[in-house]
Amino acid sequence: MSMLDTKAKPKVEVPNGKNPMPTASTANCVVAKGTKIEGNFRSPENIRMDGAVTGEVRCDKKLVMGEDSRVDGKVFAQDAVVMGTVKGDVVIAETLHLQSSARIEGNITAKFMIVDEGAVFNGECKIGA
Repeated sequence: MSMLDTKAKPKVEVPNGKNPMPTASTANCVVAKGTKIEGNFRSPENIRMDGAVTGEVRCDKKLVMGEDSRVDGKVFAQDAVVMGTVKGDVVIAETLHLQSSARIEGNITAKFMIVDEGAVFNGECKIGA
């Protein structure tokens, strides 16, 4: 069994019957501060991004971009909270929340959008169904 084998289930014995390991349905993907990814990036789980991606980012669930995060490319997600910088189009199936430190240079498409005072975006914005 390989460490990268995603189908393998860890065997953990816990006396009280609770499983301390996150399950596949609750696991998150973290891109730590200082991490740089070149190329397209996709996760079927939630993403917490504090690093940088040059390329397309696709998140099947919720994307949270920290203040120091940066994406140079398109962003696709179910829901997103942006505190960092995006240079590219942003397409969100449900709710996009731009916090005060957010900077977006590109077009935005979302079903719902929340914009905090101080957030900046330059481009066209299409909100609604």
